[in-house]
Amino acid sequence: MSELISGKIISAQINEELCLEVKQLKTKGIEPCLAVVLVGEDPASEVYVRNKKRTSEEIGMKSIGHNLPDTTTQRELETLIQSLNADPAVHGILCQFPLPEGLDEKKVIQTIAPEKDVDGLHPLNAGLIAMGIPKFISCTPYGVLQMLKRSGISTSGKNAVVLGRSNLVGRPIATLLSSKGWDATVTVCHSRTSDLAEVTSQADILIAAIGIPEFVKANMVKPGAVVIDVGINRIDDPNKAKGTRLVGDVAFEEVAAKASFITPVPGGVGPMTIAMLMVNTVNAARWQNGLTEMDL
Repeated sequence: MSELISGKIISAQINEELCLEVKQLKTKGIEPCLAVVLVGEDPASEVYVRNKKRTSEEIGMKSIGHNLPDTTTQRELETLIQSLNADPAVHGILCQFPLPEGLDEKKVIQTIAPEKDVDGLHPLNAGLIAMGIPKFISCTPYGVLQMLKRSGISTSGKNAVVLGRSNLVGRPIATLLSSKGWDATVTVCHSRTSDLAEVTSQADILIAAIGIPEFVKANMVKPGAVVIDVGINRIDDPNKAKGTRLVGDVAFEEVAAKASFITPVPGGVGPMTIAMLMVNTVNAARWQNGLTEMDL
């Protein structure tokens, strides 16, 4: 049985470090502040926003919520973001996606000032990652890197396979793992990859971010591989009180019997995403006040 990489435990460690960091910043007259914009009443988005607010409060950081109706226009949303860009008391801005139909997420991302883009999605920040000089790293890939680092897993010289090519996870994590300091040899797979199982089974480190429930089976995994499951999917389960349960992109039980390390779902990458959002916000406050970033 593989060793579990617990996002709950690692994110708790990071949040403790953030508590100390925020206290120190407050002695300098700096109070890190995250503004979260939620449009509409998507139940999953409301849960994510509540979790972000709760974590902000737990580490002593200020959190401002802007809840807008689903009738909000593109212009109204962009006007709000522009006002947050101009507010020196706000260090980080996050617009919760998905947006209601009719609103353009790409335009919203580009409206957020790059220096306040704590979600790490602005084209400027994506470009800095590609150039090997990252500033804001999108939160899920950042969380994956911290899980590997804090679990003592070396990536240098290893074969890493990233299953998925989204701009949110697959592309940035592939770029980061191949950059200096991480030094992995990276292959990106997707729905058009030929002999997919043959490719994934060569991976020393396999990162699954394809969005298909329990897609990765034991035959796709090299014995002793490190498996990071980014997926989170809700499937039917009549044995559960709610009739559903959460699973990742990896068939956990059969792959856990073959891997050396594996992340669970839930309790794996999910908590890390929120923790790294907090790190990005604290770093935004530091940079905007002429300080260097936190040492993680």
